[in-house]
Amino acid sequence: MPGDAPEDTAGLRVVIADDQALVRTGFRMILAADGIEVVAEAADGEQAVEAVRRCRPDVVLMDIRMPGLDGLEATRRILAGAPGEPRVVILTTFDLDQYVYAALAAGASGFLLKDVTPEYLVAAVRMVRAGDALLAPAITRRLVERFAVRDAGATTLHRDLAALTPRELEVLQLLATGLNNAELAGRFQLSEATVKTHVARILNKLRLRDRAQAVVVAYETGLVTPGSEPVR
Repeated sequence: MPGDAPEDTAGLRVVIADDQALVRTGFRMILAADGIEVVAEAADGEQAVEAVRRCRPDVVLMDIRMPGLDGLEATRRILAGAPGEPRVVILTTFDLDQYVYAALAAGASGFLLKDVTPEYLVAAVRMVRAGDALLAPAITRRLVERFAVRDAGATTLHRDLAALTPRELEVLQLLATGLNNAELAGRFQLSEATVKTHVARILNKLRLRDRAQAVVVAYETGLVTPGSEPVR
């Protein structure tokens, strides 16, 4: 969870994209108070894409619903494969939002509700910058269960799971139900370092950015189905 995120914010660069000036100002003040630099603000998706190209931030806080080019399409354009791509965190007022699910499928590293506490916001930005997916397992699970598409022709993240070993398939299946590395280690009676290696290999073989995409893939390929083993 974000409370375990590293404390270092040195050089951390953020772009805030939201059509509400009050939201942008509030988030900027919160981040600046912890030494996180907001290098640009954007009021719509077009501005967000341009700001990322111009400023090369580490993290983008992206409102999902904006006029003109929305946050979903802006996320797709930002994460289209350019080297050094930033991590995108979706901002939303409604956790079970189909657009949030689509953004995760497009490559977003997680999402935050707009009424997030200042402490959680700062910790979440640090966590994502460190390379972790920002997942609230119970919410993410419900989100994916509601909106995951199992038509391989329609899904954004369809992958051939045949590349994974039997153990990697087991790890992916439990990872998708919300287990963290410590819990996975306990389940398989392995060290956390070994679990981390398994997770890294899964992401590499399936060409995924982080755990957020891994959860989506597990559901979209049918490896995990609604009603599977509960989180925790």
